[in-house]
Amino acid sequence: MDSVDLNVLRSVLEWRRAGQRVMLYSVVQTWGSAPRPPGAMLALRGDGVVIGSVSGGCIEDDLIARLQDGRLPDDGPPVQLVTYGVTRDEAARFGLPCGGTLRLTEERVDDWEWVAQLLACCEDHQIVARKLDLATGKVTLSAASKTDAVTFDGQCLRAIYGPRWRLLLIGAGQLSRYVAEMARLLDFEVLICDPREEFVYGWEEQHGRFVPGMPDEAVLNIQTDERTAIVCLTHDPRLDDMALLTALNSSAFYIGALGSRVNTQKRRENLAALGLSAEAIARLHGPIGLHIGSHTPAEIALSLMAQIVALKNGVQQTHKRSDAVVLD
Repeated sequence: MDSVDLNVLRSVLEWRRAGQRVMLYSVVQTWGSAPRPPGAMLALRGDGVVIGSVSGGCIEDDLIARLQDGRLPDDGPPVQLVTYGVTRDEAARFGLPCGGTLRLTEERVDDWEWVAQLLACCEDHQIVARKLDLATGKVTLSAASKTDAVTFDGQCLRAIYGPRWRLLLIGAGQLSRYVAEMARLLDFEVLICDPREEFVYGWEEQHGRFVPGMPDEAVLNIQTDERTAIVCLTHDPRLDDMALLTALNSSAFYIGALGSRVNTQKRRENLAALGLSAEAIARLHGPIGLHIGSHTPAEIALSLMAQIVALKNGVQQTHKRSDAVVLD
């Protein structure tokens, strides 16, 4: 799930524990060109503070107005449906594209124990389904798979939540710093492994979390899953290939290594000689990144993160890179 929505739930939990009144809004249906997809969330605190998003901003303003003018009584039903954009005038008023319609659940968060349970499951890298009964407001949690999608039948909303997307960087050099910064802006949890102490200086805690040990140990220790990307950026085969031998047999959705086409081919041959299967080696992305004519570290980081995000979002690469810039 979008880590923005995880932050919404974290705020809901914090506010409710502090005794604050909270309304939780979830996009359940869209027609036409709606700003946010089903499952997107927004939380509204009793004093009008909001976190999250269900539109470009105009609907958020109206939800706050509903609170301030008393249209959200404390003793109202636990869940209601709210629809925006039915008419052309309303679509224009709320900034929806022509023909766009958005339906939300408006949920009063009374029992908030499910929020704590859901967040704990996500921290444990589990995928969870949340079923909301609109008639009673009851929430039940159950296991889900990565292929499950948000569903709504008019009576129940079933939304899917999962752990944050992660990026493990092998190497803490200059390029890794650019990649880490962009990955954080894209809501990835950034992990770094580099046994070379000379490269650790200058990394701040907020830029990523260091994983101790050698690269192959790091791949195992973080419990690599289908929401993990692994990129080797040391340009040292003794470290990069060590990580790749483990990573290419893992369930990571993206595995790449810095290097030119010539060096990448040599790496593939070395991995084969070390006993890695052809199927596993075929998963290696190299040269890394989309071809945008990148030359500087920032440009290479941009092309890499664009490729990772494309695969995360289910967009298959149609053009392979014809070159790659190698940073020594």
